Amino acid sequence: MQLDKDQILSENKRAEQHHTDHFNFLSEQLDQQDKDVNAILRKLANFQVAIPSWALGAGGTRFGRFGFFGEPASLEQKIEDVGILHALTKTAGAVSLHIPWDIPQDYNAIKELANANNLVFDAVNSNTFQDQKDAKESYRFGSLSNLNASVREQAIQHNIDVINIGEKLGSKSLTVWLADGSNFAGQRNFQSALTHTENSLKSIYTALPEDWKMFIEYKPYEPNFYSTVIQDWGTSFMLANACGEKAYTLVDLGHHLPNTNIEQIVSTLMLKGKLGGFHFNDSKYGDDDSTVGSVKPYALFLIFNELVFGMENNPQNPDLAWMIDASHNIKDPLEDLLQSLEAIQEAYAKALLVDQEELQAAQSRNDVTLCQEILQNAYRTDVRPLLAKARMLSGGALDPLKTYRSLKVRESLIKERGMNSVATGL
Repeated sequence: MQLDKDQILSENKRAEQHHTDHFNFLSEQLDQQDKDVNAILRKLANFQVAIPSWALGAGGTRFGRFGFFGEPASLEQKIEDVGILHALTKTAGAVSLHIPWDIPQDYNAIKELANANNLVFDAVNSNTFQDQKDAKESYRFGSLSNLNASVREQAIQHNIDVINIGEKLGSKSLTVWLADGSNFAGQRNFQSALTHTENSLKSIYTALPEDWKMFIEYKPYEPNFYSTVIQDWGTSFMLANACGEKAYTLVDLGHHLPNTNIEQIVSTLMLKGKLGGFHFNDSKYGDDDSTVGSVKPYALFLIFNELVFGMENNPQNPDLAWMIDASHNIKDPLEDLLQSLEAIQEAYAKALLVDQEELQAAQSRNDVTLCQEILQNAYRTDVRPLLAKARMLSGGALDPLKTYRSLKVRESLIKERGMNSVATGL
């Protein structure tokens, strides 16, 4: 299924005058503040967020999964779903595949389908947190950190295989997330687990093509609840440094203990030139993988404030890879992703409104009150007319969610795929 441009244009015409009134009002306000509205619109239009192949079906918990009608039952259908998101938002122009859940059967056909939907392939993601069918070794007690060299070699080879798959698709990066850890005190020797992991990552790193990056993700707990081998950003940073200049830390918003200062982590990594990627979601307790911006929107804005500052002032840090990593337990996955994309763009736009020079001047005078006012004035600005304008100029929908429902996209997918289709990997 693909959305026709004329369908989106027709929906836009119904809301165009309402949008124009709101945009003109906001644009005049921003002009009075010496904000370059056109520059902001260009940055919003250029900001692309990858959609992971596993996020297009209904997620679940350790206790169960409630499927959603019309789920994509193949990689081809997943790409079509991302194409729908991109047609509506013009900011979801990349797909991030999870291997072995989504291995192409015909690489040329898959690339042609992606191109037809104006999509490219972002980071490829390896999976050593599950035992795969017909695998010789088990990851029950770890993969890259396992005491058994044969298990480590199998996990290393899997990552190399993922790199080879990514090369065929035009990807330029590999994301490694380890579930390795322990459930009970005394179960593992911390030093040997870390040493094995470092050596394994170095082996994978040597297989990276020259123009590739390796992203090392971290998580404080789950699925193991006593220890995790790569449990925090410092450990990831240390391992990235040990591997080499093409290895970076990947930050997932849900992979922190409650009240962790994520914006400080982001700032530090960019200063050191080692922030490689970013996974967006939201949480109340831990790795809840909720809709982006649904619980802590101000925290997301503060993180983006540091990201915007870093992108302008830290040339030592490479361009970042952006991706949503959320779980849609009871919502239409596409609607949830549309809401997440909107929240990301909103936080980004608000951060672009922060006058960094004024903020630094206030900081230099220790004017704590003014520092807070500068941030909160930007945060309180309703930037939605900017987002809508950027989408419309790129050929997207003024109101993606409303257009999605008006065009009855989910109903069309159910008619095409049926009521009982299940997304691969879930």
